[in-house]
Amino acid sequence: MTDAQDTASDTTTRTTEGAPSDAEVPAHGLPTPLLEPREGVPPVVASQDALDDVIAAFAAGRGPVAVDAERASGYRYGQRAYLVQIRREGAGTALIDPVGCPDLSGLGKALTGTEWILHAASQDLPCLRDIGMRPSRLFDTELAGRLAGFPRVGLGAMVESVLGYALEKGHSAVDWSTRPLPDPWLRYAALDVELLVDLRDRLEAELDRQGKLGWALEEFTAIASAPPAPPRKDPWRRTSGMHKVRRRRQMAVVRELWTARDRVAQRRDVSPGKVLSDAAIIEAALALPPNVNVLSSLSGFGQRMSRRQLEQWQAAVDRAKALPESELPQPGQALAGPPPPRAWADKDPAAAARLSSARAAVSALAEELHLPAENLITPDTVRRVCWEPPSLVGPDAIAAALSGYGARAWQVQLVTPLLVTAMTAQS
Repeated sequence: MTDAQDTASDTTTRTTEGAPSDAEVPAHGLPTPLLEPREGVPPVVASQDALDDVIAAFAAGRGPVAVDAERASGYRYGQRAYLVQIRREGAGTALIDPVGCPDLSGLGKALTGTEWILHAASQDLPCLRDIGMRPSRLFDTELAGRLAGFPRVGLGAMVESVLGYALEKGHSAVDWSTRPLPDPWLRYAALDVELLVDLRDRLEAELDRQGKLGWALEEFTAIASAPPAPPRKDPWRRTSGMHKVRRRRQMAVVRELWTARDRVAQRRDVSPGKVLSDAAIIEAALALPPNVNVLSSLSGFGQRMSRRQLEQWQAAVDRAKALPESELPQPGQALAGPPPPRAWADKDPAAAARLSSARAAVSALAEELHLPAENLITPDTVRRVCWEPPSLVGPDAIAAALSGYGARAWQVQLVTPLLVTAMTAQS
């Protein structure tokens, strides 16, 4: 057993009624910096032969497998993985380059039935799915921390408060598409999975102590079985500063510039923000420039931009200006659910009263259980049930409504009485 394992095994999980304090000092003193992986930094796996060796080693390993992925958000187009880190007892740690090994379905198949440990699983699962890795079982250490009542649930904070180690924080936002990857980055990446198994074991014990382990397992099952998120409708509407754009013609300019930028970014494989900033798109939409000369005077279209680039952006503006009224985008977005809560008092005062009562009850129970209210039940689910309650309010009807919106069994059991009371009190 290494020093890291030895210290981790001697450290008890520190909690206060299920909600550890930020100011709590580890029992053994200040956190110990974790500077090197136990077996050192492994070589990057970038060939099929090397990958085959990793697959064989991890198939023969024991226990759960720790998994992490690094993306190049802010540098490259999309959210693809540029490094995958895995660790398993009996196999050690592997660092896999998805550029050299773009198909990891063989590794995913070798780990079928094995529990995968991820931190903030929903962030990494899409890019892992794209390269053929899909867990059938998982344990999310971030979500476990939330359910256990930890006030800080980042990986570094969790490792420090639960295991007493300090992880390096310096390379989380670097350009992971860089090749070759610098040695300090690889060390950081390897350390990200170094203690995930230890952390998982401590959190499982803590959740069990609090009587929440069953809840967590339901959540993990739901994450692992969830289908890929559908593409966003009208993603251009999420342009930062969109609230300033009021007129439909201006909205059309945003849409055309956003679409043109996205095509360029995809072709060049760079982050859209590096092609043209959101602020520049909004500036052009508000100004409706008549020509390239006026466009070039706007913020975001300055001296560094070539004439050719300016012309392509002006062409997008001109396309929007030439659209007939019938093809201009409509203001706002069709709501798939209830209106914003701020409008409820005017639209439906009874629904507003139901929502106020339900929110207060959910918040009180969440505080009592030492977990975030949004993990007890999503705010959207509460809004939907309060806006359109069942015709006959009762435990069975409310439970069915909650289940229909995706609430898990443990959530239904805890929240149903609260909503029944909120509904009947306001009827």
